[in-house]
Amino acid sequence: MSPASTGSDHWTDTDMPSQQGRTAIVTGANTGLGFEAARILAGHGAAVVLACRDMGKAAEAAGRIRAAAPGAAVSPLHLDLGSLASVRAAAGQLRSGYPRIDLLINNAGVMMPPYGHTKDGFELQFGTNHLGPFAFTGLILDLLLGTPGSRVITVSSNGHRMGQINFADPNFEQQRYRRMRAYGQSKLANLMFTHELQRRLETAAAGTIAVAAHPGTAATDLERHLPSWMRSASRFVPHQSAAMGSLPTLRAATDPAVRGGEYYGPDGRNQFTGNPVQVSSSTWSHDTGAQRRLWELSEQLTGVSYHIGAASGQHTQ
Repeated sequence: MSPASTGSDHWTDTDMPSQQGRTAIVTGANTGLGFEAARILAGHGAAVVLACRDMGKAAEAAGRIRAAAPGAAVSPLHLDLGSLASVRAAAGQLRSGYPRIDLLINNAGVMMPPYGHTKDGFELQFGTNHLGPFAFTGLILDLLLGTPGSRVITVSSNGHRMGQINFADPNFEQQRYRRMRAYGQSKLANLMFTHELQRRLETAAAGTIAVAAHPGTAATDLERHLPSWMRSASRFVPHQSAAMGSLPTLRAATDPAVRGGEYYGPDGRNQFTGNPVQVSSSTWSHDTGAQRRLWELSEQLTGVSYHIGAASGQHTQ
């Protein structure tokens, strides 16, 4: 299990090494945590792809980043993680336009919406927060495997502690839908995916690593779907800015001291707010048998299989 908070060392974006010459893909980069991560990476010299569902908002976000960092290399890319067809199309565009990728930040997601389905019929949170990123990562992984020092960063949540993977009914087709339980399941899946991916990368002696992060409680529009009683209760929970909330992700992505399989979040009480440090996660997230079982289920549901070779990555199907 990852250690508890290792103590604040007050890491900020000013500690980030130059990202000049690196290419970063950030999903959900038009707003909130994703926008802040993209903005800061671009400001440090990275070429950043804003992978977003709404191209109008993506273009607007790109303009704001260029205004803040003149000369920044930012490019919008259409990606709807709730559609496997869109995931495959976006991966195809990246494959044709980019010979290498240094950073993939799986940031986009939804939080506690009413019951709904993705375009492929998956429960909305499980499909968008886990299955979409699982497929997207697999379809472009070889572009990272051939890049020294590359990383896959997947954004989880404190909410993963509420989750268990219901392997018999992950899409809530037979059980009563509870939005908190579904959200917890999807965020737990993010951590399990990170650990299983890291294990496979290590087995193949790949240079790429997989890392997870969470923002604590950040003031973003992700909470727009919360029930009214939960929004009221949320006012009594400490919040930090989206810029602060993006720092665990950015540290996981760029700190040379980070190792594969680690998990980063705020160092404050209950990991709500604070500086980014390595933090602990639930016992469930470290169940290796469940990690493998989730991986197999994800391959089955998405039709995407990973083939990680020792020398180079092969295009997944």
